[in-house]
Amino acid sequence: MVIVGAGFAGYEAARSLTKALPPDSGVEIVLVNPMDYFLYLPLLPEVAAAVIDPRRITVSLPATLPGVRLVLGEVNSVSLDERTVHYTDPEGGAHSLGYDRLILAAGSVNKLLPIPGVGEHAHGFRNVAEALYLRDHIIRQIELADATDDPDERTARCTFVVVGAGYTGTEVAAQGPLFTDRIVERHPHLRHQKVRWLLLDLAPKVLPELDPRLSRAADRVLRHRGVEVGTGVSVREATREGVHLTTGEFVPTRTLVWCVGVRPDPLVEETGLSTLKGRLVVDPTLVVPGHPDVFACGDAAAVPDLTRRGEVTAMTAQHATRQGKLAGRNVAASLGHGRMRRYKHHDLGFVVDLGGTQAAANPLRIPLSGLPAKAVTRGYHLLSMPGNRLRTAVDWILDVAAGRQTVQLGLVRSAAVPLDTELPRRAEQGTRTG
Repeated sequence: MVIVGAGFAGYEAARSLTKALPPDSGVEIVLVNPMDYFLYLPLLPEVAAAVIDPRRITVSLPATLPGVRLVLGEVNSVSLDERTVHYTDPEGGAHSLGYDRLILAAGSVNKLLPIPGVGEHAHGFRNVAEALYLRDHIIRQIELADATDDPDERTARCTFVVVGAGYTGTEVAAQGPLFTDRIVERHPHLRHQKVRWLLLDLAPKVLPELDPRLSRAADRVLRHRGVEVGTGVSVREATREGVHLTTGEFVPTRTLVWCVGVRPDPLVEETGLSTLKGRLVVDPTLVVPGHPDVFACGDAAAVPDLTRRGEVTAMTAQHATRQGKLAGRNVAASLGHGRMRRYKHHDLGFVVDLGGTQAAANPLRIPLSGLPAKAVTRGYHLLSMPGNRLRTAVDWILDVAAGRQTVQLGLVRSAAVPLDTELPRRAEQGTRTG
């Protein structure tokens, strides 16, 4: 059994398949993934804001998936007729892997829009490398602003633009001022320098997916922290000196964070299978039509939403997690262990961490904000993480008790995290950050 990808869907597929098969089944489960960890994406903004250590959101695959063989590699293509997966290992070697059943859970990558300059001057926010780069970059801009006597350069370096007011962009923008306030405190020369954070989106409001009351609550928190929320506004062109907005305004900045959304992994298109909005077409049991030995789930799959006629499930961690669990059980059922089931799931609500004591949540459709929402949000994350719960909780406590560490780690260069990459490269030891 070969599983491609160890995101929310792939990880849960491996875990549920292991549990669904009897110990003496003789079935080998192979998980192909570029890294040896599962990444808990929802806490990535807290890594960028130095709230928690990046190791907290990386959960070891070998340690938490006993009985699953990990193969490190990036899958390039799938030969359906030959039942073979082709991949490249971390050192550039090409390999092939045969399968009897295949679960495609390749996930998604940054969504790049055809806006001049964005690919060259913006950075995405989908993995640890990008979060660590942004953390260092923010600290570096404040430090460079302190070192210059040019007021225009200082203003540009102290201006941070986030595009995309969905979950990720809103959390990044909400965490941003809290982080830069701590950094500026250590630079007395910047005491009177204004630090600008802008959150832009063509949507009419922040968090358009949420209940209007939660959207308004998040908007209030952002504005109270000084974030300039621009709805109905986006970037028309990005340059080295700043960004031209669709309103005609030019904003001098050295920081453009791209959080406008995601697209299915390029592997989906490489399979040659039928797609819907770029995602693999599957039936409600997650089987690819015409290929009973191939299953797909998570962001890579257009899973019919049986709770909303004619629609497919959203690209969320909640759906990916539950689809992964079902994919594992249905693969086991296809081998005679259990019975096939269809995917049907009602959203249980969402949580958005706004930093500090603020959050927005609607558990079981009950809208919450402030401290109650914060408690629900952090409790939800701790329950959802497959590991590192205690370490994460300790980091939260230390953030309150001891404050944040604001030093550059210098691990990721700018060139290592281009916006249109599927997998940022790790910086070479000894190279200078860019």
